[in-house]
Amino acid sequence: MQLFTLNASRTFAEKIAAALGVELSSHEEREFEDGEHKARPLASVRGEDVYVVQSLHGGPDQSPNDKLCRLLFFLATMKENGAARVTAVIPYLAYARKDRQTKPRDPVTTRYVAELLEAAGADCVVTLDVHNIVAFQNAFRCETIHLDTRRLFAERAVALIGEAAAVVASPDPGGVKRAQLFREMLETMLGRPVGSAFMEKRRSAGVVSGNLLVGDVAGATVLIVDDLISGGGTMARASHACREGGAKTIYAFAAHGLFTGEAASALRHSDLAKTFVTDTVPPFRLDDKLVGGRVEILSAAPLFAKAIRALHEDGSINALLEG
Repeated sequence: MQLFTLNASRTFAEKIAAALGVELSSHEEREFEDGEHKARPLASVRGEDVYVVQSLHGGPDQSPNDKLCRLLFFLATMKENGAARVTAVIPYLAYARKDRQTKPRDPVTTRYVAELLEAAGADCVVTLDVHNIVAFQNAFRCETIHLDTRRLFAERAVALIGEAAAVVASPDPGGVKRAQLFREMLETMLGRPVGSAFMEKRRSAGVVSGNLLVGDVAGATVLIVDDLISGGGTMARASHACREGGAKTIYAFAAHGLFTGEAASALRHSDLAKTFVTDTVPPFRLDDKLVGGRVEILSAAPLFAKAIRALHEDGSINALLEG
């Protein structure tokens, strides 16, 4: 097995390597004066089981397009040089939110990204908590491994809840299944029932509306679960509705913290006691007062390491996720 990373994701990849007990394989990246670039492995990959780590979030130095292009070229380079199997390890998968046509002639970028990765030679794609798992799995023809944060977040949530009544809420109807799976794992860990709720949400031309909260949250510790936090408005709306519904304490859990635009302000002025995200996207848009304060980062690197180990040794991914 050889584990590579492109420079933009080195920090996260080093955590994966440490959890695996291996060294990152060496490579070279060069930037040219006209903006073009190249990357090549500095070790032979012929006949090897190769894993390439690259998260596709925007910033701080490269756009999602830059990172995607570099990943595609590097995957193709691995195939060009005889790698037996090439797995793209993509902690945050860009363009996964546009998984269907919601307006006439809309693009379906989830499928286009899948086609690009397959064309570049990816035999397998590993990612975490995509926006729509059904769309993700249907978009690819190569093997896909969809990891999720249920166990990682549930272990943290158990300590927060204690003996209090608990409710798992989705901030929109589309995330109800995600919240349900999280609630079921939480019930198993707590050994008692956990309530459920969800928020009404409609989006048109970038404007979000809908204020109806379905479910009883009065007096409960509420855990709002989503795949990502971008501008923070969805979480702020949902937490406010839960507070209005009588919730005692409200926490947010999301795999990916993009924290774009006015997210920092939205989190500061929300009804959330604390927000939990993973390190698939570094929190470079937040200041130090938020990170380690009202925002806590949980590492997803050990989960990716276990998945890579299972793939390399033909182990069970389901056993990893379900426990």
